[in-house]
Amino acid sequence: MAAITGQLFAQTDRQYTTVSPYSQFGLGIPLDQSQGFSKGMNGVGIGFREHNMVNTLNPASYSSIDSLTFMFDAGVSGQLTNFEENGKKKNAKSASFDYVVAGFRAFRHVGVSFGLLPFTDVGYNYSSKQNVGDTSTSYTNTYYGSGGLHQVFLGIGWEPFKGVSLGVNGGYLWGNIEKVVSNSYSVSSINSLSKYYEINVKNYTLNFGAQFAANVTKNDKLTLGLTYGFGHDLKEDLSSMVISTNTQTSVLDTAKVEGNSMLKLPHTFGAGLAWNHRDKLKVGFDFTLQKWADVGYPELQGSNGNTQFVLNSQYFLDRKKFNLGVDYCADEKGERKKYLRMIHYRFGISYATPYLNIDGRDGPKEISVSAGFGIPVINSWNNRSTLNISAQWVRNAADNMLKENTFRINIGFTFNERWFMKWKVN
Repeated sequence: MAAITGQLFAQTDRQYTTVSPYSQFGLGIPLDQSQGFSKGMNGVGIGFREHNMVNTLNPASYSSIDSLTFMFDAGVSGQLTNFEENGKKKNAKSASFDYVVAGFRAFRHVGVSFGLLPFTDVGYNYSSKQNVGDTSTSYTNTYYGSGGLHQVFLGIGWEPFKGVSLGVNGGYLWGNIEKVVSNSYSVSSINSLSKYYEINVKNYTLNFGAQFAANVTKNDKLTLGLTYGFGHDLKEDLSSMVISTNTQTSVLDTAKVEGNSMLKLPHTFGAGLAWNHRDKLKVGFDFTLQKWADVGYPELQGSNGNTQFVLNSQYFLDRKKFNLGVDYCADEKGERKKYLRMIHYRFGISYATPYLNIDGRDGPKEISVSAGFGIPVINSWNNRSTLNISAQWVRNAADNMLKENTFRINIGFTFNERWFMKWKVN
């Protein structure tokens, strides 16, 4: 594995979606797939049933979409990350177009959603320099990576019985990931070595959901949500180019290695509870388990023309994530003169266990906090759309490893229009 625990890297100002050296492992950093209203609650949503928001975290929720509307939701984000290692600090910034989704009621008790969601992201550029033993000769290892995976999806949610909803999202997953590791020495008598890796993925995703809602009192509703993401082989194409360069003669010695069907998606299980009090106060708790320990990662092994990809099953650990979120709105359907009572106020916290095994040690844990607003957009022709703004702080840290503190701003706009109203002519 690349040595993240070495000297502080020299991160550049390249505009990746992520700028984390931890994204060099596996398929990259798994990305949050929630929408604007959920991001303010730090990604809570498995148990939420919103009639005026698209909630892709649980496709069963599509059955609650308002019968009169077509919804279109898009979001962007920008972030500033501070890296700290061995007492040294450095900042890096990035931005991204996060998602675009739509939803509508197709039939009675049947809702449909479709759109584009992020999946993983790779973006890093750093180096470490060390001496060879006790000599004055030094060597520099440089690590660079870019790319990621994306998915387009189509989902359906159906409520066959009152309070019971089922749903499924089917998607097409694609993307390209490039990684480079180069090694050079301070003396010209030693050859430099560069390894170029490329991963190309074209496959599918399949996610299932269920929700069970019940009125526990006249003013209180409780919803249990369950989700399952199907883990399967990606049947990807792998290639690696290993180039040894004689720095004195510039003669290249090149070897190419190819492989496929060594990567897979983990099985993912989710459960969430959501409590709704009079459509004013909503509280949700989610638990997600990703079975990364069952997933290996191909690495190059061998030498002297006998190099090949070998699956290493020690890269990952099962990841558990806990989310708690709150949404409060005094009067969602209020009047313009009481505009502040129509704003949604949101807050969320989460904790995630490590899913990386780095040099035999657990990788970073994740702690995050978010807060945000759902601001109604009111004009002469629309009073149902919402501007969702939230701020999030995320800390990834482990003992004696690189620490990351990220401050992120999320902005999403939900366009909610009455497309399916029937007009009556007298």
